[in-house]
Amino acid sequence: KQKVMANNKYERLFDEFPAVSTEAWESVIMTDLKGADYQKKLVWRTAEGFNVRPYYRAEDLAAVKFLGASAGEFPYVRGIKNCNKWKVFQTIYVECPAEANQKALKALDCGAESLAFEICKEVDKAFVEALTAGIDPTKNEVVFYICTSNTTIVEPVMEWAAQFDKEAVRIAFDFDPIMWGLTRYGKFCCGMERGNECFDKIAGYIQRYKEFKHVRFAGVDGSLIGNSGSTIVEELGYMMAAGHEMLVELIERGVSATDAAKSIRFTTSITSNYFMEIAKLRAARMLWANIMSAYQPECKCAEKIYLHAVTSSWNQTVYDSYVNMLRGTTEAMSAAIGGVHSLEVLPFNAATTKNDEFAERIARNVQLLLKSEAHFDNVVDPAGGSYYIENLTASIAEEAWKLFKEVEAEGGYIAAFNKGVISARVKASAEKKNKEVATRRTILLGTNQYPNFGEVLEAQKAECACGCCEVGENALVPYRGGEQFEAMRQMVDASGKAPKAFMLTCGSLAMARARAQFSCNFFACAGIKVQDNTFFASVEEGVKAAKEAKAEIVVVCSSDDDYATVAPEVAKLIGDEAIVVVAGAPACAEELKAQGITHFISVRDNVLETLKGYLKELGI
Repeated sequence: KQKVMANNKYERLFDEFPAVSTEAWESVIMTDLKGADYQKKLVWRTAEGFNVRPYYRAEDLAAVKFLGASAGEFPYVRGIKNCNKWKVFQTIYVECPAEANQKALKALDCGAESLAFEICKEVDKAFVEALTAGIDPTKNEVVFYICTSNTTIVEPVMEWAAQFDKEAVRIAFDFDPIMWGLTRYGKFCCGMERGNECFDKIAGYIQRYKEFKHVRFAGVDGSLIGNSGSTIVEELGYMMAAGHEMLVELIERGVSATDAAKSIRFTTSITSNYFMEIAKLRAARMLWANIMSAYQPECKCAEKIYLHAVTSSWNQTVYDSYVNMLRGTTEAMSAAIGGVHSLEVLPFNAATTKNDEFAERIARNVQLLLKSEAHFDNVVDPAGGSYYIENLTASIAEEAWKLFKEVEAEGGYIAAFNKGVISARVKASAEKKNKEVATRRTILLGTNQYPNFGEVLEAQKAECACGCCEVGENALVPYRGGEQFEAMRQMVDASGKAPKAFMLTCGSLAMARARAQFSCNFFACAGIKVQDNTFFASVEEGVKAAKEAKAEIVVVCSSDDDYATVAPEVAKLIGDEAIVVVAGAPACAEELKAQGITHFISVRDNVLETLKGYLKELGI
């Protein structure tokens, strides 16, 4: 009886909210726009090659073809299994094996469930024994990051693994000649034109250690593409193409399609593009399932992508590095909702150090909170059924599939890369991203907007993990979007000149304050010291204060109407003692230029290039 009453109450509730047609919604929107262009105002033109509408309704799911399958069912959009358990992953950089082992054991005690050892040297049995002491690869997955040409680690690791249940051991070597050889350096690390030696080794290991059901030897790291400035579609499309190339190379060496697919470990980056990243992960499962289904594998497991995710390094910043905690948290949420096998949240100061216990603890705790506090791991595909995300998934999959087919038409990933097709497209996308950062259409908080005015850091020197920095013409080199701003600011910090920008606020109080705040943020992005001021009753008072402050730059902050009289007066009183800058783009700009006032800053500026110009004038 209570259930019937509850159902009736539920039905009556919806009776109070009659359905509203799409036409009715559109009519209200057009009224609110008051004649403005709908497409320009409300439709998002993404860098991924498709448009995103302002809203989606149930009717928009009609064209989505993959709906209906549950988690664990082809094409695996909703997940490769009927749960959302992922492994908390941490990378440990190995210098001393015993020290790395102690750090690994502590990480496992503190919540890590999967470990990676990054090793930049040849190893032997004693090294491996010291590194793995007390670690059980049947309980915690262990990954070894090492150059594809250096395979001395395989035999001692597999000898260690043989002590355990071979069907329960979970190890990955992540040998990745396509991404971390050809793509990163423009050549295969073993010096072969097509990396034959690299693929021979991988195929040999797969066949030799066939009794180990969950040991993976091949890696395809799409995060290299993403962190080189690509779009989400490019990272996904090229990762699929590289995965297929790896598959083909292994099949040609006598490995079955099933065994080859089950030996590939994919890695993808997760950016702060929250909903897009959720959709990308869902699309990745579908695309790989469709690629593999064409090979009719003996085991359906071969159609299920093994996908590791790592938060983006592209948008990590050196200045105001604690903001990276926020970026890592939202990115981790995208990965958890989208569904991955394992996830690594980069420490917030990963751009400057490889070993920081506090930062590593925070990175782990982000995931532990998502699991234990937010219970993200208890819900399978929480994005499923969302009109918006289902459409994003379909759009990303469609565009990535087009890109995949373009690569195949060139003869596969290796052929396309050697022709320069892949690097040319990614570098073009990176240039667009760089421009958006320079013009602040893309905000890197603390770097190109709202910097910490008093923060001073020592210059950072980038280091190559493998000690080899020689790259070919087509090589894709990962970088951070804020690098140029940071380099400029570090140059100022190291110059010893400490230039100052003085805010001369006068005229209209409201406009003066708004423009002073804008100007302070503008100049502080270059490490120029800023002196804000509430308000000056007269130009004379402001100029006197600016001279006393010994400012190299004096920024006139007022209203557009006041600039015609105020700016020339300031310029006259300052003379050659400082650079006079007008904050804004007033209608009288041409008149002011005729009077010798040539410096203006506004929201339309390329902030990076403008600041470089001021530093050049200051002799820095």
